[in-house]
Amino acid sequence: MKGLMVVGTASDVGKSMIATAICRALVEEGVRVAPFKSQNMSNNSYVTKDGKEIGRAQGVQAEAAKIEATVYMNPILLKPTSDSTSEVVLFGKAETIQSGRDYRASFYEKGLEAIKIALNKLENTYDAIVMEGAGSPVEINLKDRELVNMKVAEMADVPVLLVADIDRGGVFASIVGTLSLLEESERSRVKAIIINKFRGDLSLFADGKKWIEDHCGIPVIGVMPYLHHHMIDAEDSLSIQVSKKDNPIDIAIFKPPYLSNFTDMDPFLYEDDVSFRWVNHSDEMGMPDAVILPGTKSTIHDWQYFCDRKLDKWLKHYIENGGRVIGICGGFQMLGRRLADPYGADTGIKGKEINGLGVIPADTTFITEKTTIQVEGTLHPKLKGSFVQSLKGYEIHLGETVVENHDRHYFLKKADGHYDGYTSKGGKVIGTYMHHVFHHDEWRAHWLNQIRVDKGLPLKDPVYISTKKDKKYAELAAHFKSNVDFNLLKEIIGIEDHTL
Repeated sequence: MKGLMVVGTASDVGKSMIATAICRALVEEGVRVAPFKSQNMSNNSYVTKDGKEIGRAQGVQAEAAKIEATVYMNPILLKPTSDSTSEVVLFGKAETIQSGRDYRASFYEKGLEAIKIALNKLENTYDAIVMEGAGSPVEINLKDRELVNMKVAEMADVPVLLVADIDRGGVFASIVGTLSLLEESERSRVKAIIINKFRGDLSLFADGKKWIEDHCGIPVIGVMPYLHHHMIDAEDSLSIQVSKKDNPIDIAIFKPPYLSNFTDMDPFLYEDDVSFRWVNHSDEMGMPDAVILPGTKSTIHDWQYFCDRKLDKWLKHYIENGGRVIGICGGFQMLGRRLADPYGADTGIKGKEINGLGVIPADTTFITEKTTIQVEGTLHPKLKGSFVQSLKGYEIHLGETVVENHDRHYFLKKADGHYDGYTSKGGKVIGTYMHHVFHHDEWRAHWLNQIRVDKGLPLKDPVYISTKKDKKYAELAAHFKSNVDFNLLKEIIGIEDHTL
């Protein structure tokens, strides 16, 4: 099998970004390449064309590789539902909820078989596979039954690229420590090192690069400068964008413990008059121009978390006084009247019930069968503004929400004729199951322009970030190729002639 495993010295060192860059760089060389991550742990997921769920990073990497994402690119997805349990998604479908201990004890052999099936499928379809590891490959307490790092590199018999993050400090210790904790057979697979997120004068690291190569006996094939405004969707919760401040429009985003699909908020990074901040206590609220309740993997748990911090009372008062609020997926469910979990699908506690905020006349029941689907719909006529285009996104949720007067107060009328969401107070209160609603540039501009009118700010034309995304993949590949020895990397992968 021709391919490469990208592992890191820790989480959030840039493995996903490097793997994305390699995918696009190889495609530009004429190589048919597929991304792969055997086991992903993330609540930031991606829905494939056939309605299956995989890690968002592999969906993004497939976009970079100019191919359709499939479940074989991420056969195992773990979605945390509490501090000790996760939903296990196998080949795109939710299978069970297990504790970490039970998962390690009962799933290992099944996981190995799933990985073999996926690798075989990709090997028979593509020229090369760019694999991504998770966390660190030397988590000693987990290493004997790991399903995502060196074990998978061994199964696929591919070389390994080690990525280290210099921005967080301790880069020498992290590299040497990682290599020293690998078994000799594993260490022999590590053929190259990349130093990522470098700030400043690259020439100042020349001695450091030489020391690593001399001490470790492995070439440092590149030092990657820190890349700002790359527009590549993040997957790791450690990568959530920090608050963007000091602009006239102030958006407060509730931050739940089990936040999911936080990339719904990324478009606000590219609106030059918009500030946003993540909040989790009423004392932090102030008087924002709008509030967003994002998705969550455990709606009841996270709504109780917000109530404990008095955000429910603050939010109700805010809405009663004309505040603008949108709830997405779990956030939509929280705005309703009642949240019921008869099967324990949301909380793990059968029969658990809790009151929602009650500003939307809707009741949600959590069931065992998850909805995962790409969707398209048209806005309620009162919300359309000056455009009539449909909105496209995706749904991922366990809850079934019954809304009163759906036909008069819906947010979207979907292509299949069903309604989604709810809107009231002239569009100031919105609930929807559609993720990526703000990624629709014209609707986002319309929504923001309503705030601009309220504040006496000049109206703005749409910022068309969606059309820039493919260009950003190309720019990422160019950035990568200009800072690494790409010919050596291709030689390591075994595709130096790129005429496969």
